[in-house]
Amino acid sequence: MSTPYPFTAIVGQDDLRLGLLLNAVSPAVGGVLVRGEKGTAKSTAVRALAALMPEVSVVPGCRFSCDPGSPDPACPDGPHAEAAGVSRAARTVELPVGASEDRLVGALDIERALSEGVKAFEPGLLADAHRGILYVDEVNLLHDHLVDLLLDAAAMGASYVEREGVSVRHAARFLLVGTMNPEEGELRPQLLDRFGLTVEVAASRDTDERVEVVRRRLAYDDDPEGFATRWAAEESALRERIAAARALLPRVVLGDGVLRQIAATCAAFEVDGMRADIVMARTATALAAWAGREEVTADDVRQAALLALPHRRRRNPFDAPGLDEDKLDRTLDEAGDQGQDDGNDNDDDPGPGPDGDGGGGGGVPPQADGEDRTPPRADGGSDDAPSGAPEGGPDAPGRSTGAEQRPVASAEPFRTKTLSVPGLGEGAAGRRSRARTEHGRTTGARRPQGALTKLHLAATVQAAAPHQRARGRSGRGLVVRRDDLRQATREGREGNLVLFVVDASGSMAARQRMSAVKGAVLSLLLDAYQRRDKVGLVTFRGREAEVALPPTSSVDAAASRLESLPTGGRTPLAAGLLKAHDVLRVERLRDPSRRPLLVVVTDGRATGGPEPVALAGRAGRLHRSEGTASVVVDCESGYVRLGLAGELARELGGTAVTLDELRADSIAGLVKDVTAAGRAA
Repeated sequence: MSTPYPFTAIVGQDDLRLGLLLNAVSPAVGGVLVRGEKGTAKSTAVRALAALMPEVSVVPGCRFSCDPGSPDPACPDGPHAEAAGVSRAARTVELPVGASEDRLVGALDIERALSEGVKAFEPGLLADAHRGILYVDEVNLLHDHLVDLLLDAAAMGASYVEREGVSVRHAARFLLVGTMNPEEGELRPQLLDRFGLTVEVAASRDTDERVEVVRRRLAYDDDPEGFATRWAAEESALRERIAAARALLPRVVLGDGVLRQIAATCAAFEVDGMRADIVMARTATALAAWAGREEVTADDVRQAALLALPHRRRRNPFDAPGLDEDKLDRTLDEAGDQGQDDGNDNDDDPGPGPDGDGGGGGGVPPQADGEDRTPPRADGGSDDAPSGAPEGGPDAPGRSTGAEQRPVASAEPFRTKTLSVPGLGEGAAGRRSRARTEHGRTTGARRPQGALTKLHLAATVQAAAPHQRARGRSGRGLVVRRDDLRQATREGREGNLVLFVVDASGSMAARQRMSAVKGAVLSLLLDAYQRRDKVGLVTFRGREAEVALPPTSSVDAAASRLESLPTGGRTPLAAGLLKAHDVLRVERLRDPSRRPLLVVVTDGRATGGPEPVALAGRAGRLHRSEGTASVVVDCESGYVRLGLAGELARELGGTAVTLDELRADSIAGLVKDVTAAGRAA
């Protein structure tokens, strides 16, 4: 076993270390989510925490780590006779992103259960993590069905494994620690709320601190054991401080004035439910115990809010988590004044954080709540084209050949109609298109390929029934062999690759229209976020097209690129479609099971180069020949409509919808139209 990097040797990252240490002091805080860019010691810190956790006493031979003082009466290895426990180090169990359901919750031998009536159970990672740490690196990339299992276990403190009426239950209480890079996509709100605390980490910009990080890392890589030995005294002192804080924790007093501040803060930031209040109270109590005090102060409440509320406040999916610290201070002062009137002022004893400086907390100011949505100025163009003069046509000066204009803000997003890919896929679990999945409604049965995960009982009995006499059946039980077992085939939903091809040329540059276009694309990005899609962004203007954002799970990155999108110049529609074809070709090689959905946002005009309209038509037919599902969002406006977007949709083999028709409450049957067009292709 390799020597872990010492926790006390980590340079900086005060918020990260504080969040982990508070959970070590009080596991009831509920775990911590670490958000930050790659290379910021997230995983190193989590793995180092295990060496600081107090040892646990377990029943000898129990695979489920039962406490000998109060063993689980439903333990699959029980019942346990009274015996002295054995001590061992707390475990840190890592859950891989690509783990199977059986690896997480355990596997039940269905064949023995049916034929012998024996519950032969192989524990999974949830059993290994009981009374320890469950660490999920890149937790935002975890498949939805594994997220559901984690939610159930975290809520109930137990794991249930059921296969066709055969059930096994065992305790599963663990400290949940997750790390993620926000650039790769956000986390489901349900799982996000299960993390007690969240911290943001970033690489230091201080030269001396960066030098020290490199110096320590090189020293560790050269001699891990020697490096750990040099930090052994600091590790031992920190371990003793955690033990002392744990012992002090039951004696910490949480006064009514402090509770009023906690409740007022949660109400002011409009968090959902009561979990935030409870987590804040537990965190503030742990902060007091960590500082060696028996009374919670206002500073503890403030620090607890910075750790417990950023990921719980109501916000749009693309807003960065964070708190307005000025608003937080005002709320605490107002609630504190009310507490003084009641004789419950607890603000007189500020205490230090783990390093004596209060720890930080690092809230990020909100980005969208106060965003300037001033209507665009008229100097960027107008939609009021005179009748009979097609807007943005090749003869319109300053439109298709105009200079680049500064980006405009998007209109407010709206709920869109569901766009889906026709047919039945086999891609990653999601919520957009029909697919064969491990979860969903049962549609049939097949012979298992590898381990049996979902038994189709009726098909299994039907396969075994004709052979009962030949197998010498004499009693009431059914003689089942492995060849009889049938795997249930199920249909659910998959996530797709939604590739946006956005026209940013002069014909789209009228500011009101571009604002509406950006609002529509932002609405579709919100929909992609909710349906667990990958997204990509191709833009075209001037003489060429470019990949503004390669396919990624970070939908907020696409929204950011969209907001800064400039407009102007000619309309190289064919270049945009061909660039999209190149992107999809590469993605088919990388992830052949993820089906694409091409969303072209344009008015259909094509200018620049020889025969631009004909070339755009050929590029559209190229996508059609490869069976790419497509939708054209028709952005044409004004009294005179040329219908060019509809012609492009026919070349693509897809369908065209206007910006108004894209709204969920505007028309019915949009998915049906898209699907029918895709089949016709």
